[in-house]
Amino acid sequence: MSRSPAPQIGAADSGWQANLDLSFVQREDRTLLAAKSHRGPLQVQKALYPDGPGICHVTVLHPPGGVAGGDALTIAARLGSGSRVCMTTCGAAKWYRCPQAGAQQRLHFEVGAGAALEWLPRENILFDGSKTAMQLDVELACGARFLGWEILCFGRRASGEEWRRGGLRLSTRIRQADRPLWTERANILAGSGFDTSPVGLCGYSVSGTFVAAGTDIDAELLAACRATVPVGGDSRRGVTRTPGILVARYLGHSSQDAFRWFTSVWTVLRPALLSQPAIAPRLWAC
Repeated sequence: MSRSPAPQIGAADSGWQANLDLSFVQREDRTLLAAKSHRGPLQVQKALYPDGPGICHVTVLHPPGGVAGGDALTIAARLGSGSRVCMTTCGAAKWYRCPQAGAQQRLHFEVGAGAALEWLPRENILFDGSKTAMQLDVELACGARFLGWEILCFGRRASGEEWRRGGLRLSTRIRQADRPLWTERANILAGSGFDTSPVGLCGYSVSGTFVAAGTDIDAELLAACRATVPVGGDSRRGVTRTPGILVARYLGHSSQDAFRWFTSVWTVLRPALLSQPAIAPRLWAC
C-alpha cells in the first residue's frame, strides 16, 4: 500500500501564536487563581466554585473556535501544594485544513504536592486535510493527582467528510517525582491504512483516551470502572492499569458517546481518588 508523504506540521509565524499561563494556590481551605497571563486568543472565564471553595473551576476560551494552519496554542498551569483545579473547554476544538504549515497545541501542567488537576475538555474535530501536532506534559509531585482525557474525531462523519489527507502527531508524557508513569507517541498519516488497521482505528472515526495518574488503582476500583454503563451504538472500550496510572480507551463513531462514557468513568474515579462527589460542571449541560 502506498503511503502519503509525511505532513509538515511545524507552525508558521503567520498564524495565531496564543499563550495562556495560569497559577493556582491554596489559601486556608480555598483554591485561588493567583495569577494569569495571556497572549492572543486564549483566555479563561471567571473562576467558579460549584463544588465549594476547595476546587477552582475554570473554562478555557478560544474565541476563534477553530485552529488554522500556522496557529500554535500553548496552555500552561501550575498548581501549588494542596490546590485543586478543574479545567474544561466551552466547545469542540475544530482543526481546519492546512494547505501549508500545520497547527500545534501544547499543554504543560505542573501539579504540586497533594494537589489535583482535572483536565476535561470537549472533543477535537480533525477536518480533512488538517495537519496537527498535540503535546501533553504533566509533572506531578508526590501525592499529586491528574485526571484528564482527549477525544479525537477523524473527519466529520455527520457531514459525510472523511479524514483522507493530512496528519496527526501526538506526544503524551506524565511523570511523578521525576519517575515516568506514562509515555505515548504517535505519528498518524491520513491514507496510510491506520483508519482500518486492527492496531489503529479498526474502521472507527472517533477515539479517546482517559488517564488517571498519581496513585495505584486497586482491583475493586478497576472493576467498578469496567462496569460503567456501556456507551450506545457500535463501539469498543477498555480499561487497564499500570503502576501509578489507569487508562481508559474508546473507539467508536460518536464523540458524544465517548464523552458520556468518560464522564461515567470519571464519576467512579473522582470520589475514590479525590474524595470529592462527582458533580458535573454546568457547562456540560449546555
